Amino acid sequence: MPNPTADFRSDTVTRPTPAMYDAIANAALGDDVLGDDPTVEALEAYAAETFGKPAAMFTPSGTMANQAALMAWLRPGDEILCEAKCHVFNYEGGGAARLSGAQPRPIAGPRGQMPLEALAEALAGVRPANEHLPRTRMIALENTHNLHGGAILPLDYIRAVRALADREELIVHLDGARLANAVAATGIAFREWVAPVHSVSICLSKGLCAPVGSLLLGDDAFIAEARRARKVLGGGMRQAGLLAAAGRIALESMVDRLVDDHRRARDLATGMATLGYLDVDPEAVETNILSVGVSGVDGGAPALVAALAERDIRCIAFGPERMRLVTHRDVDDDDVARAIDAFVALAP
Repeated sequence: MPNPTADFRSDTVTRPTPAMYDAIANAALGDDVLGDDPTVEALEAYAAETFGKPAAMFTPSGTMANQAALMAWLRPGDEILCEAKCHVFNYEGGGAARLSGAQPRPIAGPRGQMPLEALAEALAGVRPANEHLPRTRMIALENTHNLHGGAILPLDYIRAVRALADREELIVHLDGARLANAVAATGIAFREWVAPVHSVSICLSKGLCAPVGSLLLGDDAFIAEARRARKVLGGGMRQAGLLAAAGRIALESMVDRLVDDHRRARDLATGMATLGYLDVDPEAVETNILSVGVSGVDGGAPALVAALAERDIRCIAFGPERMRLVTHRDVDDDDVARAIDAFVALAP
């Protein structure tokens, strides 16, 4: 049966697969707060092996994973260098300041890449001991980058950031919420992507279709401290194996199929690019996110989003003249075609 609504708002709207429902129903359970839920332990061990990191921790959300990482690494007054449009800076409720007492310092960069020269310049003034200045402690990266249209940070760039961080004795944390999309798009394995960073988060409930959950990975001492932070944040769950069972399938079985989402995103962009009132470059679409400029529409992007909803096409306005569409497992080729037809019909 065709979907009554084509929902391009986010890859977080995906539903669990039949295999996930079966795994949830049959999961072996314990109490994860007490450290004896076998399904959570199995997921964490599998993730650690897959990513090539010593330890992993299951969390309810990607935001909690990132904030637990910041709490584990930082102290009040520390500074984080981060890309100006990154999730940690823009979409986590000011958690860095509120929970860790840390000061983000945003640096704008093309397609989510802070220029190495700008990073070096930002660090130059804090090397001398000076009580007037914050202590720069971390460089935070995001891969793939949401607000830059699902752009992939090149692996060589991440390695260069780590080299710079090593010279200044800084931590590199990677918000890898959609890192699986980078894996699928490039064929580069998780462990290669994360080898240059000290810690990494990955979301299992976006394009990988698990209902709830993220993972945080790093060395043993870091994860031990992050577990303390997770407890403070209320993220200790009891029979969490119900969720971890679906998360294991997400990580094991759902990565390769992301190439279908990427193809559909390019198809959607190609159809939209022919319309003069939409600014989207199909050649810039690397994964599953379209960031689309809107011009010439009365009421701008919010009005266009509302008009699309009346045609059972759902997406999100990001400001007065920009909108976002995300492909995922629960939209198909027919949904892409319906969306293109709707944009054609609504052309001013």
